[in-house]
Amino acid sequence: MRAVVYQEPYSVAVQDVSDPRIEDPTDVVVRVTTTAICGSDLHMYEGRTAAEPGIVFGHENMGVVEEAGPGVARVRPGDRVVMPFNVACGFCKNCQAGNTGFCLTVNDGFAGGAYGYVSMGPYRGGQAEYLRVPFADYNCLQLPKGEEHEDDFALLADIFPTGYHATELAGVSPGETVCVFGAGPVGLMAAYSAFLRGASRVFVVDRQPDRLALAERIGAVPVDYTAADAAEQIKDLTNGEGTDKGIDAVGYQATVREGEEQPALVLNTLVEAVRPTGTLGVVGLYVPGDPGGPSEAARRGELLFKMGRFFEKGQRMGTGQANVKAYNRHLRDLIIAGRAAPGFVVSHRLPLEDAPEAYDRFDKRTDGWTKVLLKPAMTKAA
Repeated sequence: MRAVVYQEPYSVAVQDVSDPRIEDPTDVVVRVTTTAICGSDLHMYEGRTAAEPGIVFGHENMGVVEEAGPGVARVRPGDRVVMPFNVACGFCKNCQAGNTGFCLTVNDGFAGGAYGYVSMGPYRGGQAEYLRVPFADYNCLQLPKGEEHEDDFALLADIFPTGYHATELAGVSPGETVCVFGAGPVGLMAAYSAFLRGASRVFVVDRQPDRLALAERIGAVPVDYTAADAAEQIKDLTNGEGTDKGIDAVGYQATVREGEEQPALVLNTLVEAVRPTGTLGVVGLYVPGDPGGPSEAARRGELLFKMGRFFEKGQRMGTGQANVKAYNRHLRDLIIAGRAAPGFVVSHRLPLEDAPEAYDRFDKRTDGWTKVLLKPAMTKAA
């Protein structure tokens, strides 16, 4: 089959790899109809992780079940399904508590597993024609048959639940004000989810005009941090108080401003933008301070967070990757009912063969390249 394979920093190729097969009775093999490029993939693409050449990327996957193992009871061939990016067993202590992003079974004793991601288990990614899905009865979310809501449903694998998770971590309640740092796909989903939860005003901080325009399109107030200090702009717009809740949808890579490395820049600005006793939800990726990570400044970021200011303001913080299973069923039902349409962030639908160019454009934040869906069955344009 054809698949997107990592070669070296800033280089992927679409190559022939072996077809997946049933390896365990609880597996299914899915014919991938839609798979997405995620901002998290860029960490590997840019060479900022320990990813080795040959890894097949892709943790945002949906498709149709082709084959089911003998231990699969509920999911059947022909079912249209979307898979959480978290691979989870469904029976460990964390899964039973709903914390599927931190499954204790799937990754050789390390918490959490994912498709096609370095150090997150042996699971090949789904930017390919087919995908093996373990623990299929638990990990496959069944969808209505057909092609309706294809863009919306594809986002249930990661960014829609992750954006919603950010609002859960921050405890967003009806009538509250929220600031979201980062207008990438996850940040836009966090802003959208804040409105779904009844937020009265949402401020979205970024510098990309096209992404800020999308934020404004869903009713958020765009804040261009290149115009003036973001926290000061937000306080000016909230009678000097700051917002009730704040979300970091950027993470450690936002460490450079005006040529100077400033680790924990987003977190420290978020502390200033949120009022005293407010709550922060952090879904932007932060990495352990170990060798082989990103820049030295980024590795020191956890040490340069202004804990004293955070403590002084009496704020709280929730962190961690999304427990997709906790949200994807009811988010699916909101889509089916017409109450949610997250597909507004999708900018491109491309053949799998166009992945190298798509990665390059998405990585460079080329204007208009917000969220890219890859379609293995789509024919490459001449």
